[in-house]
Amino acid sequence: MTRSPILSPRRGRFIRRNLALATVVAGTLFTSVPGASAAGRHDDQVQLRRDAAAITALGVTGVQARVTTRDGRNLTAISGVADLKGRRPVPRNGYFRIASVTKTFVATVILQLAGDGKLSLDDTVERWLPGAVAGKGNDGRTITIRQLLQHTSGIHDDYPDYTSAKDFYRNRYDTYTPEQIVARAMRHRPDFQPGKEWKYSNTGYVLLGMIIKRVTGNPWHEEVRNRIVRPLGLHHTFWPGTSPTLPRPHAKTYQRFKPGEPLVDVTEQVGSGTNGEAGLVSTTADLNRFFRALLGGRLLPPAQLAQMKQTIPVGKEFEQLMPGGRDGLGLFSRPLSCGGTYWGHEGGDSGWISTVGVSADGRRSVTVSLSGVLADSADDVLRVVQAQSTLIDNALCTTPDIGRQRR
Repeated sequence: MTRSPILSPRRGRFIRRNLALATVVAGTLFTSVPGASAAGRHDDQVQLRRDAAAITALGVTGVQARVTTRDGRNLTAISGVADLKGRRPVPRNGYFRIASVTKTFVATVILQLAGDGKLSLDDTVERWLPGAVAGKGNDGRTITIRQLLQHTSGIHDDYPDYTSAKDFYRNRYDTYTPEQIVARAMRHRPDFQPGKEWKYSNTGYVLLGMIIKRVTGNPWHEEVRNRIVRPLGLHHTFWPGTSPTLPRPHAKTYQRFKPGEPLVDVTEQVGSGTNGEAGLVSTTADLNRFFRALLGGRLLPPAQLAQMKQTIPVGKEFEQLMPGGRDGLGLFSRPLSCGGTYWGHEGGDSGWISTVGVSADGRRSVTVSLSGVLADSADDVLRVVQAQSTLIDNALCTTPDIGRQRR
């Protein structure tokens, strides 16, 4: 199965490994910054609370959602529990692995380097990484940086995977270098000729991370920290490296590798997604701040932001998961039910699922983090994805003070 921003690198395993996470505990809470105006705040909070509860009703252990309004107010909703034993409530601003949402950070760095004249999006992979993409019909001389960013490179993904609880416990602290991940991909023929089709490729972003290091002399995560995290004051966003643990507070996440088997707490692990395709840890507040700054023009010159927003349709496999979705350069656009579009990215990592949506002008945003999904089938995953999309749509189809507006 093709892995997507919704299903990868780890989220694709929900279907393949028949993930099942804990039975839902009801109970949804919400808070907001004091002083916000009455009717709009109340309506927005009620809707956010309902949408979060609708997700846990489908089998998600815990949900935290945060809306940042045009005037900077924060509305939050939580539902479910942070752990199945202690049944603690989900933290309102807990840490989580953001998985493929990391790609937007990496793409932003690449576009900043392009704006600085350090590289061109039309440079080939071979120019910066000689010999890295070769063999089995793979040819770095025919693949551009732009194609890596937009998932049109044709490079096949071959990621390490956990096949059972025993396999998880044996290998959860394993680490992989970017060169090892790329070498795995090079054992396969390309999925298509560069530029001819669209197919999500995590390996493409591993290569982008390697290019960042070749151009700047620094690992991708250091450039993300220096160019994005520190300037924006994202105090809760970081690359954990090989640490398998998360700071507190955070929700736990669980997995059942086969139907009928016991749930496994998979919270503590290193994972393979640490090389630019995934890997960052963050919070809902920090992600809202980052995406608002990005779409608001604070991180990229106008020319580079415009290039980032030049989109093409996603592949057919993703239409049911991302109806109307289009892919830019590290950024996806989706239609809103109230008209217009929003921008964002999605990702998942061993039970954590994160989604960010921001209005076209960057002034209103929403981030939702799920800690586990009951997913015995593709239909289960689809229902959760649809409920999550509904939350995003409802949060963005509103005005700051007078509540929802629909056509």
